[in-house]
Amino acid sequence: MTAATDLDKIAADLFIWQAYDQAANSDLFSSAIATRNRIFVVDPIPLRKAPFAQLHEQGVIAGVVITNANHLRASGQFAERFSVPIFAHRAAFPDTMPRQFSELADGEKICDELHVIGIDGAAPGEIVLHYASGDGTLIVGDALINFRPYGFTFLPGKYCSNEKEMRRSLRKLLTYKTERMLFAHGLPILSKASDRLRQLLDGDL
Repeated sequence: MTAATDLDKIAADLFIWQAYDQAANSDLFSSAIATRNRIFVVDPIPLRKAPFAQLHEQGVIAGVVITNANHLRASGQFAERFSVPIFAHRAAFPDTMPRQFSELADGEKICDELHVIGIDGAAPGEIVLHYASGDGTLIVGDALINFRPYGFTFLPGKYCSNEKEMRRSLRKLLTYKTERMLFAHGLPILSKASDRLRQLLDGDL
């Protein structure tokens, strides 16, 4: 997997990085949340030495979060290097659980400001994270995407375990205050994300 060459700071405590993956034939995005000097990395792809050092300056890496079974990526390398847990839904590891596995379920918290929202019907083990700080940020795995030629939309049905169920489940996100939205596949929405999300979901009724 190609290592990202740049780390982008999109808020005081939010970072993203991306790289093109030939196997997936698309850009892969990863994110990091720096909360109280603890950093949680989400769906991580590798980072080159300089941007990795830039990220590490923000605090201690305390955990790796995987948003579904398709996003193992470089999670094992991060977890081994820093001796930290891998947080994920149990269905993200249908075969062998990693030694560092820490199970997540809908409604739980990783820390005070980082909430877990289970999404049924998408990829196995699909979760969304809500980070409460700074008017709210949603970090999405596969259930929502934001890249050309599709734009901001739902995961295509052929990749869902149950497309209708996924779209119903996504309505849970409307109960969370959300200014920004980050994706594992696509560019971030940096303002009025809740309005964009409501428009998308209401258009599906």
